[in-house]
Formats: sequence, C-alpha cells, structure tokens
Amino acid sequence: MAKDIEPKLKLISDYLKINKKEMFVIPEYQRGYSWNIVQCDKLWQDIEDFIDSGLEDPYFFGTIIIDCSNADSSGSFSLIDGQQRTTTFLLLLKALQLRLGNVIKNFKKDKDSERLLKVLETNRDKTLKILFKADEEKVYEILDNWSEVNNIQILENKSINELYKNELQTIISSETFEEAEKKVYKIPRKQKDNKYTNHFRNFKFFYEKLGLYSETKIKTFAQTFLEKCQVIEIRSWQIEQAITMFNSLNSTGMPLSDADIISAQMYSNAGSKKDDFNKQWESITKLSTELSSHGIINIDSILQQFMYITRSISKEYMKNGYPDVTTPGLRNYYTIINKDILKSPIELCDKFSKITQIWDLIREYPLVKLLLKFNENIKLFLISYLYRYNLEDITKETVFDVGECLLRLFTLLELVDAGYSSTSFKTFLFGENIKFVDNNISCEEIKKDFDSHIRKNWKEEDIKQAVIEYDKNILVFLNEYLYAKKKKLDFNFSETVNIEHIMPASGHNIDLIRVDAGIDTQEEFDQIVNKLGNKILLEEDINKSIGNEWFKTKKQSSITDKSGYKDSRYNIALSLVDYPSDLWTQDDITSATEKVADRIVNFIFGK
Repeated sequence: MAKDIEPKLKLISDYLKINKKEMFVIPEYQRGYSWNIVQCDKLWQDIEDFIDSGLEDPYFFGTIIIDCSNADSSGSFSLIDGQQRTTTFLLLLKALQLRLGNVIKNFKKDKDSERLLKVLETNRDKTLKILFKADEEKVYEILDNWSEVNNIQILENKSINELYKNELQTIISSETFEEAEKKVYKIPRKQKDNKYTNHFRNFKFFYEKLGLYSETKIKTFAQTFLEKCQVIEIRSWQIEQAITMFNSLNSTGMPLSDADIISAQMYSNAGSKKDDFNKQWESITKLSTELSSHGIINIDSILQQFMYITRSISKEYMKNGYPDVTTPGLRNYYTIINKDILKSPIELCDKFSKITQIWDLIREYPLVKLLLKFNENIKLFLISYLYRYNLEDITKETVFDVGECLLRLFTLLELVDAGYSSTSFKTFLFGENIKFVDNNISCEEIKKDFDSHIRKNWKEEDIKQAVIEYDKNILVFLNEYLYAKKKKLDFNFSETVNIEHIMPASGHNIDLIRVDAGIDTQEEFDQIVNKLGNKILLEEDINKSIGNEWFKTKKQSSITDKSGYKDSRYNIALSLVDYPSDLWTQDDITSATEKVADRIVNFIFGK
C-alpha cells in the first residue's frame, strides 16, 4: 500500500540534513542549473531584509516536492520541484562554511568574545554536518583532516540537460575558496567571471557578500539562515503523484521546458543505450547553448525546426490541397501527434545533431548573418532547405539562392503593413517548405515560385514608396549587402557595427549642420534624417570618433591622425570619401534614398 503524502514545514537546515545512506538526486529530465546572480541577489536580499525587520517568525522560501519512491531501496530523494533552490542553498551553505572557518581562524579571542567564538564554531559545525552528512565525531575528524570529506556527496545530478554535473561537488569538497576556484570548470574563450559556470559564479557571489560582514554580523546571518529560514517539504512515494503536485503548485522555480519533457521520454526509451543517448544529448545541448549565446538557436529551436521538416513530408500536412498552417506545440507534437518518433532516441538525436551542426557551420556566413537580422521565422525555412544536404556539401554557395529568396520575401515583410501570419507570407512559406525538404525539387523551381508569388502580390511602385519612407535600421544592412554585390566587393559585418547617420541626428553642431543642409525646420529634419539614404554601416570606434561631425570632416582623406570614412572596411562609407561635394544636404539624402530604393526594389522583384 502506498504511503500518504507527507508535507512538513522544515527549517532549510533540517531539510538539507540527510543521513549517510541518503542522497538528493536531480532526475534525468530536469533542466540544467540556471539560476544566476539575479536570483541569488534576490535570495540574499530576502534574508537581509528579514534580518533587518527584527521579526521572530521564520521566513518561508517556498515548497520542495520530493519523489521518495526509491528512498527505501536506494536512499534517493528525487527533486521534482526545488532543484534550483536546493542547489543554491547548498552553494550558500558552502560559502557560509568557508567564511565562518576564516573568521574563526583569524579570531582574536579575549574574555568578552569567548561566547561569540563559541556560537561561530557551533554554526560552522552545523554547516559541516549538513554538507558532509556528519555527526559530532565526524566533524572533529574533518576539522583535523580535510581528506575525510572525500567521497561524501549530498546531491547527485543525473540531469541530461546539465553540462556541469560535477561542479557542485567540486565546490563543496574544496577546503578553501582558492582551491574551489582552481578546480572548477573554466568555459573556453570566455573572459573574467564569464568563464565560470552558474554554480561557481553564484558561490563566489555569496562568498564575497559574506566577506563584507563583521564577526557579529556573520554570526547573525548564520543563525538566521540555519534556524529561521523554512521550506515546505512535500514527500511523495509515487512519481506520478509527485509530478501532478508539481504541475498543480508550480512554485517559484522555472517550469520544465518542452525540451526537458521530450528529452526525458527519449531517455526512458533508450533502453540499454541510455549512456549513448546521454552523450549525444549532452553534445547537442552544449553546442546549442553556445549557439544560443550568439542569438542563433537554442535547444527548443532545434526541436521546432525538426518538427517543421518532418511535418512538411507527412501526408497529413496537406488539407484540401493547402498546407496546414496551424502549428502544434512541441510537447504536443512529439509526445502525442508524432509520439512514435521518440521510440528511436539515438536516431532522433542524430537528426537533432545534424541541425545543430549545420547552424554551427553557417553561422559566420555573411548572407546568413544578414538573414538573421530579419524575422525569426527565416530560420525555420532556411534549415529545411539545408537539411537536404550532407554537412560536407554545404558551402556559402549552397545557402545563396534559397537564402536570397527568403531575404527578398522577408524584406517585403519589413516594408508592408502585414504580419508574418498573413497568407502572403506564412501560407506561401508553409507550402514552399514541402519543396525545401524535397531533394528532387531544384533550387531553380523554388526561385520561380518566389518570383511569381512576389510579382503577383506586390507592385513595384508601392514597394519603392515604402522604401523611401522607411526609417528603421534593418534595411541599412541589406543596402550594404546589395551595394557590395553590385560592385563585386566583399560583404560582412561585425557584431559591434554601428548605424551611422551621414547627416548627424544629434550633436553640438546640429543646428548649423541643419541650416547648411537646406533644412528649415525641426519637423523637416526629423522626417529626413532617418531616411535610408542618410544611413550607412560604420565601425563602432570610427562612429564614436566622427559621428556628430560635419560631412566634410567625416569624408576627408588628407588628415592621417583622425579617423573617418577612409578608415572603414564598409564599402558605402569608403565610397563617400570621393563624394564630389563637401556638404551633405537634404537633396543629397533624397537622391541617395532614391538610389537605395531602386536597389532594393530591383532585388525584391528579381531584376
């Protein structure tokens, strides 16, 4: 007979205190440790505010849900809800243990301070008992010989979404902060604190905060955290029951993502190949996390993109000759609509991995970087087309034709008064996606579809007027691309590139510049200064140097000790060095905008 649910209001110190045979476990399907300094600072402020309030009642830190279905056989307390807080509590506890140890070591004892020292030692011993599942005798052994903590673990992380499974244990088992800093994982190519994981950054945050405390204040903090901070611990002996409670309560932790749920089911279906699956999923997660840091894709995006690919080749995708543009949620698609796909997790991981590797390969292609400046939905269709190729066959040329087709259509989306969900965009692209994934359909046929669709739905004169009136920034990048393409010059741009106003939009000379430009009123100025003809790409450092200067100063080529357009690697900026006039007027902006409009319209309509 199943045991009843056991909800108990517990001190955090009592909740964390388990015996030698017990272990907190983060299950395979849980997300990786995602709390950062923002959440830790909130936790810290909550405790400090509670201390300052002088209230006697305990402070409540939410609900923890534990699956105890394996507790009797293996001593495992599986964290269904509360793994982020539990991990953070342990990091704070470790920082507190080290700081208490430092204070005690450097304590200047006299007759009046003996009581304070004893309280500090008592609190330090409490932290050691929790972190190392120790009794009084074991605490003495640890203090005498730190190697006694070896092989003592309070929490095991089994999450297939956690890239740094051993990080918490590395920190907890270190004798000093310096040892922990030396041993923890360093993320390649990251600088300063960015090279550390969330685990170490949060631990360091707590350690440094506690380092600002006096002996008396650290005693107060320790007593408050250990003796007045509480959680509700809910123990369940049925996993389904525990998860149901989690979905009902959904407390302060972040809910599980679609990828968390789907990967857990894949893991469950992996059978004897669970280790192989874990390695594959970890590799996919690691690369997708890196790509996400550059704004390209995350793990949920990969699942979504593969869903678009598989839906496009299924018979159910077409309804009465038209594509089904209703998009199911990821969880619904993978676990209900197409649930059989999860029965082959190793093969499915290979497909997810291919998508991830394609994005890693193409992310620095100039045309891809330009496409990613536009609507997020471009990614869904670009990957559908590239997925038809083997990885080794994908080049800049492979991306070019279909990439430009998508660029033309999404440029229209940027210009017209319609949303992506309209039939001119979403319905057309869903239908075209069937051809993207089919290697038997040539790129030429796809281009013809785009040509026909664009000419059928939009008029050149309307689009030209929209370009002339356009006052945002994305098409500045497109203009640079088209200019370079026409001149057969290299095109690329850096992450830090600036949008430069040839006629400055602000600055100390602005009134005089406006008069010289032939603009009478502020209203006229506001209407023209953000036209495409007045905007170019320019390096950040050059823009900071000359951004508010006169046009004559910006374009000068004879002075070598001042930055200007002559020092830029962007082609339109360089072309302005030879501009025949030293003034940049309203007429110049109008003329330049007209040229930009013709350039973009010709591109959109395939001329």
